[in-house]
Amino acid sequence: MLSVRDAADIIFNLVQPLDPQQDTEVVDLFAANGRILATPVTSPLDFPHWDNSAMDGYAVRYEDVHNASTEQPVNLEIVEEIPAGYQPKLTLQPGQAARIFTGAVIPQGADTVVMQEMTHREDHRVLILTTPQLGEFVRRKASYYQAGTQLLPAGIKLTAAEIAVLAASQCPQIRVYRRPRVAIFSTGDELVTVNQPLQPGQIVDSNQYALAALVQQNGAEAILLGIVKDNPEALQQTIKQAITNADIVISSGGVSVGDYDYVDKILDGLGAKIHIRAVAMRPGKPLTVATFSNFYSPVPSPQSPIYFGLPGNPAAVLVTFWRFVQPVIQKLGGIAEGGKPEFMKVRSRDELRSDGKRETYIWGRLHLIDGVYEFHKAGGSHSSGNLINLAQTNALAVLPVDTTLIPPGEKVDILLSQVMSHTT
Repeated sequence: MLSVRDAADIIFNLVQPLDPQQDTEVVDLFAANGRILATPVTSPLDFPHWDNSAMDGYAVRYEDVHNASTEQPVNLEIVEEIPAGYQPKLTLQPGQAARIFTGAVIPQGADTVVMQEMTHREDHRVLILTTPQLGEFVRRKASYYQAGTQLLPAGIKLTAAEIAVLAASQCPQIRVYRRPRVAIFSTGDELVTVNQPLQPGQIVDSNQYALAALVQQNGAEAILLGIVKDNPEALQQTIKQAITNADIVISSGGVSVGDYDYVDKILDGLGAKIHIRAVAMRPGKPLTVATFSNFYSPVPSPQSPIYFGLPGNPAAVLVTFWRFVQPVIQKLGGIAEGGKPEFMKVRSRDELRSDGKRETYIWGRLHLIDGVYEFHKAGGSHSSGNLINLAQTNALAVLPVDTTLIPPGEKVDILLSQVMSHTT
């Protein structure tokens, strides 16, 4: 049985990112939120586009005002008023100033702006009551960004700030990586859909909904294949369909050692190479990871599909997705930093226990208390079958092998991820 770290390394090394030439598409900027930039972006525009004022006040020549003070104000003639969006018409001459507003173009001849609170206006003249610094409140052309240099690198996730930059750069369309395709199905005779009335012994298939949400949150396309009964022929047909249409396949259930757990046998029969069959973690011990050397895909792909056979219990599904599948989706999807999971050490408010035999994951919430993050364990049973207390959790505390107790107030490793990034 593999350690979690060894399993994570094996899985991560199976993944090749999407091809930046073949696996891209052009999208409208309004549709770019959350997408991964496929090529670096440059702009023909300088930022700022021209010298402009950072303050309402008066554009002046520094040599005219470098000795100004309240006791000896400098008296200048106002020759022009320059609101934002207006092109100045005059060049300032000695003894002249221009009324100027925030964002407006600095006129020729001016090199400094005096804020209006440091002036006194009298009709068409203004008294400068202080000595400004040379260049004060002037935003110089190209001081933020120089035209023709790299504006945004490839491999970043586009969010509001990047989209604003692209809009300001007049990029109405942008090339992004296509969304990874992830096929999802659940296995088990006991499963029913959300619309079916429950009979004794049956349970609703919540895993497919949870996995679809996780896949979409990570920027991928979810291909839903429904519930597959514990029938070898039906499972084989579903897996064949999945690997010909997806980059990643996720099934839940059917990967343990019971009489009705057929997934591993079917994968062997399809010629898959099974890299992982079990991992020393709790929850999530039964985990199958496989690849296929002979497959057909209608869309070119940089590699064979990766198959994840996750456990059937709801908590185990979510934990194994966060730990193993999420980094694969992010790396495959073109994230420049590779998508490896990040951990941080925080103080645990609660006592955390484990039997120490396997790496143990305990779910809860991160809270910011007096500027310091604390981990709060979710209440109730931490059975892998308890779906209820997973709601509103946003963090996983990790207890290593041979660690049986983390007392309250001690620090614990917390798994960070995109999905669990929101803290309160």
